[in-house]
Amino acid sequence: MSEATQYLPSEGLGGEYRRSMTTTLRASGLRASGTRSPKLVRILAALAVTAAALFAGSGMASADEWPPVPAEPSPSVPFETKGFLTPTDPNYWNPLVAENRLTSPFGTSTRIVCTAFHGVYTGCWQADERGNPHKLVALPFNFPSITGWSLPGGGPAHFVYPGFIPGIG
Repeated sequence: MSEATQYLPSEGLGGEYRRSMTTTLRASGLRASGTRSPKLVRILAALAVTAAALFAGSGMASADEWPPVPAEPSPSVPFETKGFLTPTDPNYWNPLVAENRLTSPFGTSTRIVCTAFHGVYTGCWQADERGNPHKLVALPFNFPSITGWSLPGGGPAHFVYPGFIPGIG
């Protein structure tokens, strides 16, 4: 055996394996005892602080204002409504039903105020549990409905409470 692969009597048969594993662990930032190197700990700490700062700024949606009542005469006056399909209603999931849909943590249990023009909702606001208004986000189409898009004004809409679905609002 050459000197490079010769085992020392004190190491037993696994000595070479232990030496190669120690080298591999050190190269990856880990020590043989399984602890992380100080450099890796600093990098992980910096990533954790950055992630915490990003998520701290993305809290609950801030309160908006209820829609103002326009001066008379106006074709679009705010009104209270509960006329939405919610996920607890089986028709919400029926793609052949062309009605306004609402995806919200409150369903229709809190105050909802909408504006409309010729029966087509142009904007809606919903109160949170404290009564603060939040402008609902109108999806580009009435998902999951596949009908109604050819109705005047684009037909019924699908409104989502801001921040309830990640990436919307």
